[in-house]
Amino acid sequence: MASAKLLDMLNQAIARELQVSIQYMWQHVQWKGVKHYAVTEGFKETAVAEMKHAEKIADRLWYLGGKPTTKPSVIDVGDKLGDMLNFDVKAELEAIGMYKEIMDIAQKEGDVATREIFEEIEEEEEEHHDFFSSLLEK
Repeated sequence: MASAKLLDMLNQAIARELQVSIQYMWQHVQWKGVKHYAVTEGFKETAVAEMKHAEKIADRLWYLGGKPTTKPSVIDVGDKLGDMLNFDVKAELEAIGMYKEIMDIAQKEGDVATREIFEEIEEEEEEHHDFFSSLLEK
């Protein structure tokens, strides 16, 4: 049986994944200029990947007896390209930290499946962080 803390953290993770899925999609829509064409697919692909993370986490939470949230965390789209990317880098770093904490809790509770799910998702979040960080460098 999963602890209340783990169930709560899984719901926080779902809310975060919903947040960034919306955030990245709106940034894709709002981002204009020459650089838009160079990265437009990257933003859309990342938004879709984040939605798939939300689904995977929700499936796990439901299996463990929890009820997945439908409410995203606060969405920070930004108005300028630099603001957008700074919000995105911050969101990915927060996710990486949260997911490492979830993996630690799952490990302590003997929940190998949850730990493995978050190992996979955390690796993808590191790739997203690299994508947004690279765009900030240009």
